[in-house]
Amino acid sequence: MPAVLGLNFHHDTSAALVVDGRLYAAEEERWSGVKHNHPTRKGTLTSPTRALEWCLEAAGLQPEDVDAVWAASMRPNPAAGWWLAEERDELAALLPVPLGEHLRLLSHHTAHVLSGYLLSGHEHTAGLVIDAGGSSLGSDFGPGRERITGYDLRPDRIDRLHQGMPTVVPGPVGPRRVHSSLGHFYRNLARRVIPPGDEPEGSMMALAAFGDPQRYGAQLRELVRLGDDGDIRISHPWGSADSGTPLLLGGRAWSADNVAEQPEHDRADLAAAVQEVFATSVIHIARHLRRLTSASTLVFSGGCALNSHLNGQLATDSGFDTLFVAPAPHDAGTAVGAALYGWHYQLGQERLPVPTDAAWGPRPGSLPAVPSGYRALTDLGPALAPTVAALLTEHRIVGWVQGPLEFGPRALGHRSILAHPGHAATRDRLNTIKRRAAYRPFAPAVLAEDATKWFMTAGDPFMNRVARVRRCRTDRISAVTHHDGTARVQAVAADHQGLRQLLERFHERTGLPLLLNTSFNRKGAPILRTAEQAVAAAADLGLDALAVGDTLLLAEDVPDRRATALRTR
Repeated sequence: MPAVLGLNFHHDTSAALVVDGRLYAAEEERWSGVKHNHPTRKGTLTSPTRALEWCLEAAGLQPEDVDAVWAASMRPNPAAGWWLAEERDELAALLPVPLGEHLRLLSHHTAHVLSGYLLSGHEHTAGLVIDAGGSSLGSDFGPGRERITGYDLRPDRIDRLHQGMPTVVPGPVGPRRVHSSLGHFYRNLARRVIPPGDEPEGSMMALAAFGDPQRYGAQLRELVRLGDDGDIRISHPWGSADSGTPLLLGGRAWSADNVAEQPEHDRADLAAAVQEVFATSVIHIARHLRRLTSASTLVFSGGCALNSHLNGQLATDSGFDTLFVAPAPHDAGTAVGAALYGWHYQLGQERLPVPTDAAWGPRPGSLPAVPSGYRALTDLGPALAPTVAALLTEHRIVGWVQGPLEFGPRALGHRSILAHPGHAATRDRLNTIKRRAAYRPFAPAVLAEDATKWFMTAGDPFMNRVARVRRCRTDRISAVTHHDGTARVQAVAADHQGLRQLLERFHERTGLPLLLNTSFNRKGAPILRTAEQAVAAAADLGLDALAVGDTLLLAEDVPDRRATALRTR
């Protein structure tokens, strides 16, 4: 069987390898410890060295065994065409010679959309990619980059049908072209709403649930105009990276420099208005794509597809019957899309099965010595899941490290912190442990067949969209119900190797087919990779227990529940 490698050299540096119908994928941040693996200097390209080495080692391959290498172009060069020879040579120099010789480039947005389409299982779909910026649009469009791109996707072709274009605005030295971005718009406003130290976009999405979107809505709608044929026009500079120019709203100037001075309730109102205007804009584009393609399914990817509240609205309001959000819609996912492009379109191989998990990375390795303050229960085997379920029933907080590492920004039950979903006090304790703002919610992982008994819609396997909690259930799962009555639902399929058995045991004990599931990491750090990192983090965070493989570490004050583990309610 051929082997195809996909790479991302931009932020969220990553590598993906498809061989023998199997996908291996990993993000460089899990080795570097630097979240998003940002280059030290803007515009610098970085090789995913250790992620690449792991992919080859896991598949038992040498560089010379790889048949094709693809990467997403990210050089915003206005004179560039579709293939950028200069960028290709620069990237090839970062790779071992056999891989560099094979390297070819495809557009950033095409890599994004294929990371969803080629795993969706659908034959004909529309595709939508929205982010801060991708590949150059070429000299015909001036200083333009991919910002919003719409596709008609089929197994034998990839057609671009819609492209967000630059606009001409007046300037002090004459007219100039400006290419605004919905991704920049959301980030720009988030930096005016969220104080330094918290991740801006995700925090603003959470804070929006506490605000009144009408207070600033009319003024923000003046900044983002919806036109014919899915057109979006954002007033300059609000669709750019400029977060220093004051935004005058409600009798005050909003900027990144004075965000900490703004009262939280005012920031929540602005967050709510931004979220509403942002979602309305994306739905406007999606409905245009529905008319252009007549497809019943929309594939959504790019950084803006990380907005789970937006995705929940897209699923119901876009006009499509089905929404498939790429498992890893951020830039790391372009490595997956690039590899799948080479596998299917270049080499003519069959598409991979539709995944129900993203456990495409390395295993955790061996446990180190037991840290002070903990004791180890070893070789639990089948007793592990019922023992941990008993601890969770008592509202203990448990680190959970099982099997291959997840690819992407969400913990899906392989490197997770788990807790009982029923008490708001558990949520508050976890926010303290993880040093997060109190308004940020936690997500539920639910047995897929029970999802619609608890939520109005089923969620997805990758925790990429919110669903409304059924009103009759909210008081039983308050730790995972957000202020607006929603939850970001992970639907856990029957073949999930990380969480399924534990969820079943917890369900038997409590009648609840779901658990609170959050990422196992320290504040500002990536999701951890190894057993050694997990042990150190569990002790540092003060977790009650840690399960790695079939070993369970218990804090000194936590009783051994093996004797009662098989009891059910």
